[in-house]
Amino acid sequence: MRSEPTGALRHRVVEAPAGRLHLAEQGAGPLVLLVHGFPESWYSWRRQLPALAAAGYRAVAIDVRGYGRSSRPAATDAYRMLQLVEDNVAVVRALGEECAVVVGHDWGSNIAAASALLHPGVFRAVGLLSVPYAPPGGPRPTDIFGRIGGPEQEFYVSYFQEPGRAEAEIEPDVRGWLAGFYSALSADTMPAEGEPDPHFVAPGRRLRDRFPTGPLPAWLSEDDLDFYAGEFERTGITGALNRYRNMDRDWEDLAPYREAPVKQPSLFIGGALDASTTWMSDAIDAYPTTLPALSASHVLDGCGHWIQQERPHEVNRLLTAWLATIDG
Repeated sequence: MRSEPTGALRHRVVEAPAGRLHLAEQGAGPLVLLVHGFPESWYSWRRQLPALAAAGYRAVAIDVRGYGRSSRPAATDAYRMLQLVEDNVAVVRALGEECAVVVGHDWGSNIAAASALLHPGVFRAVGLLSVPYAPPGGPRPTDIFGRIGGPEQEFYVSYFQEPGRAEAEIEPDVRGWLAGFYSALSADTMPAEGEPDPHFVAPGRRLRDRFPTGPLPAWLSEDDLDFYAGEFERTGITGALNRYRNMDRDWEDLAPYREAPVKQPSLFIGGALDASTTWMSDAIDAYPTTLPALSASHVLDGCGHWIQQERPHEVNRLLTAWLATIDG
C-alpha cells in the first residue's frame, strides 16, 4: 500500500454503548482498530500507531471500557464480551467507516476475535497477539480455572474473579504492582525455570509475592510505567478486573457460536516464552479448522507476553506485511 503522511497523534472521545470511548488515532486510509489487554490502555499501541500510519492506514487504539478516559460502568455485568464487541462496532460507525481490520492483544485478542465472529460484515480481518483463538464452548470457565493449580495454589484468573480481592492487593501500590506484573511476564525479567510461577497464588498470600523485584524490563521505561500507573491510580482497577468476572456470562452468551470458526483473513503472533502461547498450543494446532483463512502464525523466539511492546519492530513488520496482502 502507498505510504501517506502520518500526521500527528490525535485524541478524541466518541459515543458508544459504554457511554464514551476514548481513542488515539494516527494516519489516513483503511481503518485498523487496535484493542489492548489487561492491565494496559491505548498506550500499549504507541509504537504501532505511527508504523501503521506510515504504511497508509488509519490506526486507532481505544481505551476499552473501564480503562483510561473511557466510561467505567458500575455494574459488573456491563463488562461482558457482547457489550465490548458492540463498543467496537460503535467506534467504527462513529469514525464514519463501514468496516475495519481489528487487532487485539491479551484480552483484546479475545475481544477482537469475538468482534470478527459476531460481526463479520464490519470486521473484515482479525489480528491476534499473544492469546490464540479458541472457539466458544467447552466446560464452564470457572470450573476449568478452579481445577488449575490443585489444592496448594490458586490460578490467577480465579483470584481475579472475586470482587474486591485483587483490588485490595493492587490499589495501595498501583505502580509497584504494575511493575511486578509487567516484569513477571516479560522475557528479560520473568522468573527462571524452577522458580515460583507468578500465575499462581499460594494460600493466604498475594499474587505479587511471586513477582520479580529487580529492574524493569527493557521495553518499559520509568516514564511508561508512570503513564500506566497514573491511569489506574485515577480510575481504579475494578473496571479492568471485571473482564475476568464475566467469563461465565460470556460462556452462556456465546453458546450459539459454539465451535464456530472465524472465517475472515487472520494473523496470529505469539511469544515463545509466553504462557498464553504455550498453554494454548492445542488452540494454535487447531487453526486450520478454527481460522480457515489464516494468513500466517508466528511465534517469536525469546519473547514474552507484552509482544508489541517487547518486539515492536518485528510486530510492526509482520502486521504491515499482513495488511498489505489483505489489501493487495
